[in-house]
Amino acid sequence: MNAFPSDRRRSKLPIVVVLLFIVLATIGGAAYYLWPRFESEPPRITVLPEAEVLGTAPLEINVTDGGTGLRNVTVTLTQGGTVHSLAAEQFATPARAKAMTLALAKVPGVKEGPAVLRVTARDASLFKGNETVVEKNLAIDITPPTLELIADDRYVNFGGVGAIVYKASADTATSGVKIGNHFFPGFPGQVKGHPDRFLALFAHPYDAPPEARAALVATDKAGNTRELRLAYELKNVNYKKSTIALTDNFLQNRVAPLLTDVAARQGTPKEVFVAVNKRLRKENEDRITAVTSQATPTMLWKDAFAQLSNSKVEANFADLRTYTFNGEPTDTAYHLGYDLSVTKHAPVEAANSGTVAFAGDLGIYGNTVILDHGLGLFSLYGHLSSIDVKAGDSVAKRQIVGKTGETGLAAGDHLHFGIYLAGVAVLPVEWWDPKWIDDNITPKLEGRSGQEIAEAQQPVKAKRKGSTKKRR
Repeated sequence: MNAFPSDRRRSKLPIVVVLLFIVLATIGGAAYYLWPRFESEPPRITVLPEAEVLGTAPLEINVTDGGTGLRNVTVTLTQGGTVHSLAAEQFATPARAKAMTLALAKVPGVKEGPAVLRVTARDASLFKGNETVVEKNLAIDITPPTLELIADDRYVNFGGVGAIVYKASADTATSGVKIGNHFFPGFPGQVKGHPDRFLALFAHPYDAPPEARAALVATDKAGNTRELRLAYELKNVNYKKSTIALTDNFLQNRVAPLLTDVAARQGTPKEVFVAVNKRLRKENEDRITAVTSQATPTMLWKDAFAQLSNSKVEANFADLRTYTFNGEPTDTAYHLGYDLSVTKHAPVEAANSGTVAFAGDLGIYGNTVILDHGLGLFSLYGHLSSIDVKAGDSVAKRQIVGKTGETGLAAGDHLHFGIYLAGVAVLPVEWWDPKWIDDNITPKLEGRSGQEIAEAQQPVKAKRKGSTKKRR
């Protein structure tokens, strides 16, 4: 008997190994290809807004799948037993994401009332695929709120403030005055004897076009909006233009130290100044906007605001300044306040009562205090040499908040005083004027009729000879 395998058996062994390798490779390849198709993670669906009441505002639906991708997405709205198909999409090639914007109010047959929104998404995994279903009970509301203007202003200064009183229906979620990209909220409960009325202070900003006009707007929870354009005569204010020559000493000792980036200080004098006047100024003004946009819904001030005692106005609001260096224009900027000079390190008084909203360093404004006077109104005190209050403190009118100085981008000791309304710099001199307060703000707070206010705001006419009739 032969003790060694036959040549025939030896020849079959490599074939078996090869076949086995092929089978294993095929199984491995199939597993590699098919395994992801067995993923169990379903698609994700988000529906915005999350409100339970929807109106004319569009509905945003986003569907994503991080695995095999989306196979199909359907959206329906069921109302009164009728199913409305809003969207149905099949993907020939699985998609990672699908975004849809739907206006329910424009769907034929959809009426106001309860409805059920259903969003279904299925992915491309094997067999039937993973499915996600989101159902949302909604109320369809396509009727905007109602507005009634009670009292307005016949005249508004360019860069100044107007005041209106109005009523809005109970379904109103937000209301106020808008002009351009600015919005000035209205506040309920401020009008004497009329808790259902709103008071809104608004501005025609210094940088808004003269032809721009404000509109009273109200929006409900469903996103429906009603607008009522305000009619007023815009009184021109002649804002000045000035030229300021920069010196080497000012650039080195005042401007450059304001840059925290050491590398930025190594640029040319013009580059250093522009970095401060443009980039740092914008950062500081953005901070001011953020602080002065957080309105306290109650009135914290009383009567006219006070100008800094014994002060002299050295620079006006909204002056357009052109800065030059070696006789060449370098940059421009609006001066958003009054520069008030007294004596060096003079005590700085609060212009009116309020709460300290900010106290600290503010770049080009140096040591700064911002007071919240309520209803969106704020006052700013810049370039202080010292600060005597802290954020959260309540202050009384003419209480000392610090001392004048020359911190920040100041060429000498003075106070930079500004008034802001809902984040917008406005004409400060109005708030110093008791007559302006009495004519434009007080009557609305007291709940006087629109006719009474209109008559009081009429221009004064010269009396005829012999007339003894007094102007009201």
